[in-house]
Amino acid sequence: MSDMEQLLQGLRAAGEETRLRLLVLCGHAELTVSEIIQILGQSQPRVSRHLKLLCEAGLLDRFQEGSWVFYRLASKGENALLARYLVDLTEENDPVVAMDLERLAAVRKARQDVAFAYFKKNASRWNEIRSLHVDEGEVEARLLKVIKDHKAKKGAQIVDFLDIGTGTGRILELLSSEAEYAVGVDNSREMLGYARAAIEDKGLRNCQVRQGDMYTLPFGNNSQDLVVIHQVLHYADRPKEVLQEARRVMRPGALLVIVDFGPHNVKSLQEEHAHQQMGFAAKDIERMCSELGFSIISTETLSGNPLTVNIWSAEAT
Repeated sequence: MSDMEQLLQGLRAAGEETRLRLLVLCGHAELTVSEIIQILGQSQPRVSRHLKLLCEAGLLDRFQEGSWVFYRLASKGENALLARYLVDLTEENDPVVAMDLERLAAVRKARQDVAFAYFKKNASRWNEIRSLHVDEGEVEARLLKVIKDHKAKKGAQIVDFLDIGTGTGRILELLSSEAEYAVGVDNSREMLGYARAAIEDKGLRNCQVRQGDMYTLPFGNNSQDLVVIHQVLHYADRPKEVLQEARRVMRPGALLVIVDFGPHNVKSLQEEHAHQQMGFAAKDIERMCSELGFSIISTETLSGNPLTVNIWSAEAT
């Protein structure tokens, strides 16, 4: 299909009231069919038919998350720019659009309430771990510096950024301005719900989250410019396989950053927090990376009591 034919298909797909309303809604949030039905008050077959046409025209993306299917405005492809332009062109004070967005706000509020309740329930567990190591603000500042230094050295922009084990989506938020597209992957629907609510609340249009396993990432070979594994590798019973899978999806010259604990003897992390690894020696991560086709750039140590945090950076060769 030529560029003109693709554009015409997109315009034809968007040139109907319900489908334009769908574009506007999905331009503001990732939504399931049931949530869209709740907002529009239309039947499931009709909504599904409209969604199918918009996806075929490259205006919407469709993603599976367990038994749920989410729709959002297309982030890539020939008609992604058209989709965003049409959404931005639509006046939000139009009576129909305004009502849709009011109902969307109610749907998002209900979703956020569930997500934040989960976070609140588990916050004490995460706060316990935070108290054992150096302040997270310092870790984040160092992580950000590693990435900015890499960009300056390469003299190129990061297009695709993948956050493996995104959790709350905090690293997506931290690095959203450093990449054109950012995707966080996690296998917990509860954590994805929190992360999705958080990035939507902050209006981070270039960020999204997907359900996926760190051993089998839902991305093609050579598709990422930056991969971050932040406080996740200690949950892996096969950490080298996680790094191998990260290498598979990285383009040559892409940057890998690993943030994790150094070796420790805090038994409660293994017994109560499901940690599979009692930290990593700097040389062990460096050895695995070297064996998997990475060139180590730096290893930085941030001492804490009793947990030390290491930041490794490596380039895919």
